[in-house]
Amino acid sequence: MTIQGLDHFTVLTEDLETTRRFYAEVLGLREGERPPFGFPGAWFYCRGRPVLHVIAGRDLPAQRSGVIDHMAFSATNKEEWKAKLQRHGIPFDLRRQPGTGVWQMFFLDPNGAKVELDFGDEPEKASAGARG
Repeated sequence: MTIQGLDHFTVLTEDLETTRRFYAEVLGLREGERPPFGFPGAWFYCRGRPVLHVIAGRDLPAQRSGVIDHMAFSATNKEEWKAKLQRHGIPFDLRRQPGTGVWQMFFLDPNGAKVELDFGDEPEKASAGARG
């Protein structure tokens, strides 16, 4: 009996269309098939797998993140991501993980959920702690 991997994250939203645009247009996830649950929402796919579920029509908690701090995705082309987030007016925090050299870019989705992009083996082009 073992855990096989992480299946998906779920984000609650008050504004389904804005959330759809963010995950499709900004993050580049593909919206795809979703079972007919009987409440509004969307599923977003990465490499053919539904990795993010969005649920609308429910009350959101006062503390948006609850006990989950963030969701993280592996990504490439850090400089292109910086430019894209800046074009969309999305502030971000970029820092280098101590010991591993992995670049981490943190920003919020339209609902206040923290998103992290991890860039494995990218060249040194920005200083740690740089702000977007």
